[in-house]
Amino acid sequence: MTKPKTWTLKSIAKELGVSNATVSNAFNRPDQLSKARREEILAACKKLGYFGPNKAAQSLRRGTFNIVALVLPDSVEYMVSDPVASSFMRGVSAVLEKNGINLLLFSGNNDNLNSVVDFVDGFICYGRPRNKQLVEQLKQVAKHVVTVDFNIGRDASVNVNNQQASFDIAKHALQKNDDRVAILGLRLLDNDVLCRVYEHHEFEAGQSIAHQRLRGYHQAISDAGITLGDDRTWNIPESSERYASIAAKEALSSTPRPNVLLCMSDLIALAAMREALKMGLSIPEDVRIVGFDGIDEGQRFVPKLTTVHQNSEEKGRIAATLFLSKEQQTAEIDYQLQLGQSS
Repeated sequence: MTKPKTWTLKSIAKELGVSNATVSNAFNRPDQLSKARREEILAACKKLGYFGPNKAAQSLRRGTFNIVALVLPDSVEYMVSDPVASSFMRGVSAVLEKNGINLLLFSGNNDNLNSVVDFVDGFICYGRPRNKQLVEQLKQVAKHVVTVDFNIGRDASVNVNNQQASFDIAKHALQKNDDRVAILGLRLLDNDVLCRVYEHHEFEAGQSIAHQRLRGYHQAISDAGITLGDDRTWNIPESSERYASIAAKEALSSTPRPNVLLCMSDLIALAAMREALKMGLSIPEDVRIVGFDGIDEGQRFVPKLTTVHQNSEEKGRIAATLFLSKEQQTAEIDYQLQLGQSS
């Protein structure tokens, strides 16, 4: 069997008896040829099995690839199932697609950026990756980087003030200095274990979203004159009904039973509310529950969830716009307290 001939722009132009520029214009600059002439060239190329200049080679010559890598804090599988992360990704992709740029999802569990760094124009990093090596590589990579909800001291960043927002929602939930508080934390630890957290000092300088929110809770609890029990903070490994329900049931079954649950996501808060209602507790009379994120489900739930609302889709649009502009600046996204009947 005869092996098909491999054509180059130069060899196909010679075969057709036209200039290299004519073939190149037919594929890349249609305005330079008449419609009939362009269609004639393209049809002849197709018949011979030539489908245009090598895009990878063109990208290497130009140094641009029209691809942006979105570095996620966790696995792609986990992040695409999360409503907040999905909303953020929708905002990013909406801006990039309008500009003819493709989006590559990069797992925060990967070991390094080397597998993609030579084929992308830069990185948007959504939250601090669980793999700390990636953070160090992002600080040094010779490509444009936009970070979201954490800062590596270079290029641009987009943030919501997680610590202040958590302080505000906790301050709202706490009413008396004898309130019994429990914290249902999300990914406070770098493991996949659902457990209580007893050592808090290591979180004081942590830059993850969870650590920022925990510091806000701690400040509000301290300002209210409340002592948080050493065994009253839970690490939930993912924002899911299954894990959150187990933690909420354990918290609400502990003695003395907490009358305030500070939850680091709306999905956790909703699971806690379902468990409380199953146990025959009244919300907010027996237990006040607050969340964080402002997802639609929380506003449809009865009683309606009190939470921090952040516009994650808008955050994504701003991050993508900052990337395209190459501006080196920090943008802070507004948040609002959505007061429901759960507190």
